[in-house]
Amino acid sequence: MTKPIHGIHHITAISADPQAGINFYSGLLGLRLVKLTVNFDDPGTYHLYFGDAQGSPGSILTFFPYVGARPGKVGEGQVSAIAFSIASSAVEFWALRLARAGISAIGPIERNGRAVIAFADPDGLPLELVADDSRAGKYWAPGKILAEHAIRRFHGVTMAITNHGETAELLKRHLGLKELGTSADRASFRVGEGDNAQYVDLLKPPAGANGRGGSGTVHHIAWRCYDADQPGWRSRIAELGYQVTPIVDRKYFHSIYFREPGGVLFEIATDEPGFTVDQTEEALGSNLTLPDWLEGSRAQIELRLPPVKLPALT
Repeated sequence: MTKPIHGIHHITAISADPQAGINFYSGLLGLRLVKLTVNFDDPGTYHLYFGDAQGSPGSILTFFPYVGARPGKVGEGQVSAIAFSIASSAVEFWALRLARAGISAIGPIERNGRAVIAFADPDGLPLELVADDSRAGKYWAPGKILAEHAIRRFHGVTMAITNHGETAELLKRHLGLKELGTSADRASFRVGEGDNAQYVDLLKPPAGANGRGGSGTVHHIAWRCYDADQPGWRSRIAELGYQVTPIVDRKYFHSIYFREPGGVLFEIATDEPGFTVDQTEEALGSNLTLPDWLEGSRAQIELRLPPVKLPALT
């Protein structure tokens, strides 16, 4: 019997400029560039992974940076906010750091008893920092960002879905998320337990707020499953009537994909083998890594990719 989904594994978004993304997520937010690789389905494009010190599942925000990509529009059928946890004592630090960097932010405001700072990345991707002290992990605290201020794991994710009944049923009944409550426009769920618990909200968007893919929008949400359970998850998703992919080797994890009823692309991914399968923990993100099946084309791939560099923290 397959065990319930036990967390968010990673979230992948689309951006327009790889260097701007590295400057923002590593240089300003202090996340570690855990893996510099390519989109395995389109190796002419980078795939950038940002996360905590070890690239732990639950901390990883990844990007397909399509240079010059058309701006997207966040709306119906899309992720409308990605939330990271910070310590409650770090709220003032991040409010000041974002302001000094010229980032327009809302907050801190209070939501469900927690302080929240809302802002967007250079492509307009909606982000939040949520005060939440119950987070385990090995935080990345480089340069001028102290460990007590470091961004931690995902706090959660919000999806904009008007008629969210079928999506709620999928999350609760089939993926095993716990329903926390509903209101006229929002349904809230918890995935995982204890220090690893994360939160998923389904929020009705304003009328006419249709979404459009492009830079500044989320490509997919990946959920965590136990490695031995993945074949069972594929069978179960297929039995529910979803068009689900075969198990795909992503080198750092194995994945299946399907689109949930509200329109958001879901992935179910394993924790293993992890990001240290081809680099030591100390060397994570320090050079371009490729899967074995692309190594023979490394020279051509490197010629097609725009050069990038890690910035110094400011």
